[in-house]
Amino acid sequence: DRSFRVDAQQLRRRFRSLQRAVHPDRFGQRPPKEQYYSEQHSSLINKAYQTLLNPLSRGLYLLELNGVEPAQETDCDADSEFLMEIMEINEKLAEPKNEGTLEEIETLIQGDLQEAKKFLAKMKYFANLEDKVKHKKIPS
Repeated sequence: DRSFRVDAQQLRRRFRSLQRAVHPDRFGQRPPKEQYYSEQHSSLINKAYQTLLNPLSRGLYLLELNGVEPAQETDCDADSEFLMEIMEINEKLAEPKNEGTLEEIETLIQGDLQEAKKFLAKMKYFANLEDKVKHKKIPS
């Protein structure tokens, strides 16, 4: 299911099930072609699991699936106010450890992550609309 919402327990169960089926340890005595297949698919399953487990990488992957290239750090159209905010936070983090500052930054980041989550939820609806438009364009 291509959704931002993921049931972590279900994802973990599916990951373990797939890994049991293709793990290289099970293919040690098999022909080299099957060993190679096992190694490649085991690696792919690991990468998929890590991508889907992390909300940021999951969101970026969903964007990519919908043909939206994520902005790069070097994009010149980056929001200068946002970049200044990031620089200020990095400067605070470079200072000697201060629990108050760390808690302040952590609170700020959590708020920003919640905003990003809302944005990604909206993206899901736009992707759905885009699919509907594509289906309408296909001649019957």
